[in-house]
This record gives sequence, C-alpha cells and structure tokens, in this order.
Amino acid sequence: MTTRMEGVARIIAVAFGGVFAGFLVTVMVLEVSMRDLGASAYTQVRHVELDRLDTLATVMLLPTAVATIVLVGLGLRQGRPDLGLWSVALVLLLVVFVTTVVVNLPINADQRDWSISSPPSDWASDRDRWQLAHAVRTAAALMAYGCLLVASGAHRRSRPGPVAEPRMEHVNR
Repeated sequence: MTTRMEGVARIIAVAFGGVFAGFLVTVMVLEVSMRDLGASAYTQVRHVELDRLDTLATVMLLPTAVATIVLVGLGLRQGRPDLGLWSVALVLLLVVFVTTVVVNLPINADQRDWSISSPPSDWASDRDRWQLAHAVRTAAALMAYGCLLVASGAHRRSRPGPVAEPRMEHVNR
C-alpha cells in the first residue's frame, strides 16, 4: 500500500508541480508584457487576471504541496535516499505559499477595488512590489519542480532492478 501511495503522490507532485510552475511563468510573461501600459489599462487587465487566476493557482498548488508532504513523510519513515530533494521541494513550496500570502494576496485584494477609470496614484509601486514577489515565488516554484523531477528520477534509480546474468564471451579455439 505504501508503494502505491508513494507512486500516486509522486505523480501528483510532479504533474501538478509542473503545471503550477508553468502557470506562474505564464503570469510573469503577461506581467512583464504589461510594464508599458498606463494605469487604467494595467488595472483593467489585472481585474481580468484576478477574476479566476487565484483559484486556478490554489487548485494547482495545494495538491502539489500535499503530495510533497506525503513523500517527505514516507521518506522519513523509510529512510529514502530522495528525502533531501523532497524536503527541499517542500521548503520551496512553503516559500511560494508564504510569499503569496504575505505579499501577493494583500495586493490582489487592493487591486480588486481599484477603479479602472481612476487607479490610485501609487499604482506602479504596488505593481512593482507584486511583480517582484511574483518573481520570487516563480523562481521558488521552478526550483521546487526541478527537485520534484530529480527526486522522482532518483527514486527509479534507487529501486533494485533485476540482476543480469554475466555474459561470458566465448573464444573460438
């Protein structure tokens, strides 16, 4: 049962972790593309982003984190060689979560209330803080995904495989 749970957790962590990291990169590209927009246009696009993207991010981050927690727990119980990578991935996902809760979500809440016709005068400062925090969490998510991928591969390499019969080269005399 533990092996099956580990396999399912590994698939969930890698699949959702990859989609989540890709999602954050996509948002970063969109945000960088909007750097030259004026306040009203930027606010309008942010309102569209904030309509459902927070929910989508949550739907991808939570299964990734839960699956990674399961893998760390199993690794601790079994003394797995890939425990270090799962643990680093979990810490990086925690960085994503804390950055989101402390910086991005409060700014998101403020931006939801911005008027498209008259955004606040300090809108660019909020945009810059949000984008910097987003860059931090995107980098952390990408590194976490890398750890998840490598740990998943390390798991396959550490599993004992069938022992091959030694081949004897026949010498014709």
